[in-house]
Amino acid sequence: MIEQTLLTVDLEATCWDGRYTPDGTAQSIHNMEIIELGCALANRQGELLDTQSFLVRPARNPVLSNFCTELTGITQSMVDAAPTLPEAIEVMNTWLGDLPDSFIWCSWGNYDRLHLEVQSLLDGARPAILARPHLNLKRIWRRTTGQKKKNGLAHALAFHDLAFEGHHHRGVDDARNMARVLPYMNWSLESELLTPPESLPLNGYVHSKKVTTIEEMDRAIRGKAGS
Repeated sequence: MIEQTLLTVDLEATCWDGRYTPDGTAQSIHNMEIIELGCALANRQGELLDTQSFLVRPARNPVLSNFCTELTGITQSMVDAAPTLPEAIEVMNTWLGDLPDSFIWCSWGNYDRLHLEVQSLLDGARPAILARPHLNLKRIWRRTTGQKKKNGLAHALAFHDLAFEGHHHRGVDDARNMARVLPYMNWSLESELLTPPESLPLNGYVHSKKVTTIEEMDRAIRGKAGS
């Protein structure tokens, strides 16, 4: 992998209209499952090097809601034919190859990082990126532009007179559009805004030392929904 390459990641997960499952349970990490890992490799100048969509078959709630399908454009047949999360992560790791020491991964907000950490532990997945620093692009963009309220990805693109390309809330399209905002970041802020991996290998698995609370995940999910 080329030095100074970074990865933008956008997760899509099972979800329901009104943020409640059909049995009346509130959406949370315990019932939301990753159905896509959208990835884009780029440099800090926004040059797109490669993209990939890794679809995932949910196990605990295998049937997608109509709301989820309409939101993401991901159909039931697509996830039925997809691998489980651990299997999809192995394919993703192979696609990424050997990561250079300078490698970081990014998402718009903290939801994607938190969800990937928690579900990887639940399902026994081993994402190589969890051993590398994470950058919250929303945070660095806010610090760069001074924007505090309208800071979703679509608003950020519009701020720079860019139209969203593709299907919003489709992971690979969101990841690709994040890369288009990279040239507008103040990269001198990067080092102070990075989140270290804070993880230790445990029998070959990435094991986070930090316990993610339901409240923290709920805040991240709400932030994601408002993006």
